[in-house]
Amino acid sequence: MVRVLLASGSERRREWLTAFLSEWDPHFQARALSSKEAVAPGNLDVGGKVEFTCMAKAMSASEELSLLESRGGEQFDIVIVSDTMVEDPDDHMAAMGKPKDDLEATAMLLRLSGTRHRVWSSSAILRRPEEGGGSIELHSGWSADIWTNSAIVEFEELTEQDIVDLVECGSWIGKAGGYDLAGVSSRHCRLIGGDEITVLGLSAESIEFLKLKITRQR
Repeated sequence: MVRVLLASGSERRREWLTAFLSEWDPHFQARALSSKEAVAPGNLDVGGKVEFTCMAKAMSASEELSLLESRGGEQFDIVIVSDTMVEDPDDHMAAMGKPKDDLEATAMLLRLSGTRHRVWSSSAILRRPEEGGGSIELHSGWSADIWTNSAIVEFEELTEQDIVDLVECGSWIGKAGGYDLAGVSSRHCRLIGGDEITVLGLSAESIEFLKLKITRQR
């Protein structure tokens, strides 16, 4: 049985991958990395920022897994890390992160109201030391392949009551940009370019590679 780890605390990514992987019935786990998330340099555009952060997560994952295995912990055949950022509608250098509270969520929704914006997801799939061949060298012989994709989402003009409802229901919690395309926010926004999975938190290209990798390892 193929052992797959999603090194992320994102509930949306876990739910989506659980459904996607059900066809192959692997041993699947999802858990957040213990290390603090890296902060991307400010001189990068949002696409560059999301890829930088994903690469940092891949390095952290390789370090944590190497340590875990050296202590006799569980091994995984496939490890996935990912990062998602919402680009400010008017500034391709500015990323809208996850709101910390109701006030920040309200400000983000006001910013997105009546606009089109780009969402970036970067995902890396790690290769074990004995496998090798990844395009990025990591810790203790681990390596990874990485993909970065973007999609475009359009928001309708939100009324004051729309924003109150979205904030009060808590749909913004843990979501970049303060909204969830697969949740209640879908009543007010739509995908107009790219793939939905990119908005939900995984690079669309990485999913095709993941499918191929699992099929080969079965």
